[in-house]
Amino acid sequence: MFRTLLLGTAASVALVAAAPAFAQDWKQDLPVFRIGLLGGENEADRLRNNECLIESLGSRLGVPVELFPAPDYAGVMQGLLADQLEMSFLGASGYAGIYLQDPEAVEPIFTNAEADGSLGYKSVMVVRADSDIQSLEDMQGRTLAYADPNSTSGYLVPRFELGQQGIADDYFAATGFGGGHEQGIVAVLNGQYDGGVTWVSGVGEPSEGYTRGNLRRMIDNGLLDMADLRVIWESNLIPNGPIVLRKDVPAEVREIIVEYFGNQREIDSECYVDVSFGDGAGWKPVDHAFYEGVVTMRKAEMEGSR
Repeated sequence: MFRTLLLGTAASVALVAAAPAFAQDWKQDLPVFRIGLLGGENEADRLRNNECLIESLGSRLGVPVELFPAPDYAGVMQGLLADQLEMSFLGASGYAGIYLQDPEAVEPIFTNAEADGSLGYKSVMVVRADSDIQSLEDMQGRTLAYADPNSTSGYLVPRFELGQQGIADDYFAATGFGGGHEQGIVAVLNGQYDGGVTWVSGVGEPSEGYTRGNLRRMIDNGLLDMADLRVIWESNLIPNGPIVLRKDVPAEVREIIVEYFGNQREIDSECYVDVSFGDGAGWKPVDHAFYEGVVTMRKAEMEGSR
């Protein structure tokens, strides 16, 4: 089934599940539970990797679950702000962007723990392995692809950390947006940009795409051989992005979502790996305080400050 909402044309898949035993009254106001999928991976793979939530959550909620893959991060952010989505997996900067527009719109409830138990990941800059670029210094006068203006690892953090080193955008011959994490890496592989930034767990072997992240997902999808790329820069640790819920979802819905994701790795491990871009240590509870540093960084970026 395909459905058009204000956030754009969205692919929608629904499961009508059996009603649970608890009271039905909230279902009159929330007949469908809608999950926004960030841009950054091609739409077909996003739907395939998240379709397990249709049955897993639909059977628990007793209402249809629909997936909405927006073309970019802004589509999901605006869908949450406009009450067109109930939940999403966001990056830290995306959450900060929503919070700065409306602090009462959504709440972070979980973030993913990496295989080593840490709650952070990294931004990396990659170039083609057959290029003469061996370091960040060699990128001077070259072209750089950011992922998305609302991406933490694909824009906010690398731009901020490079700025702290005295490297502004004019250090490069040109910068641009690849249209998402996967698309940015494809642009590097195709020679459209000399380098690109994307997200990785920071855990595991770089030659294998790390344990989790965009590079790992692209390898798993047959889109990348790490022998074709070279990692030339890593950021400091970035707070892993949150699962967010709209604050006005019914209490029973929140309880079901918290119970499911709090135990997803144990009770639905294949779905956990699919939706979290690789294996980790499971979802861990967080709240707004975990993202205050990124909110400050995002606010400074919006105000034109480094």
